[in-house]
Amino acid sequence: MEKRVNVIVRGLVQSVGFRMFVHREATARNLTGWTRNRPDGSVELEAQGDGGVVEELVRRVGTGPSRAMVRSLSVTETAIEPAETTFRVLG
Repeated sequence: MEKRVNVIVRGLVQSVGFRMFVHREATARNLTGWTRNRPDGSVELEAQGDGGVVEELVRRVGTGPSRAMVRSLSVTETAIEPAETTFRVLG
């Protein structure tokens, strides 16, 4: 079953390659969506695809790349975007 989640990642997550990490992990799992830095220092992403695969991505994001220090994740299920075909890094 397909699902889409919005995730806010807080901690040391900017200037450590976090968005590119998310892009690589999501693309490797054939997920669609996007990721971006937020002005408050957090990283936001939306990921869509098979529910189990999306949950796998969320677990990986909870660890992050080696230079990151994830302090918290806020995960909210959101509406599917049927026209979306890629995973993008915004901003």
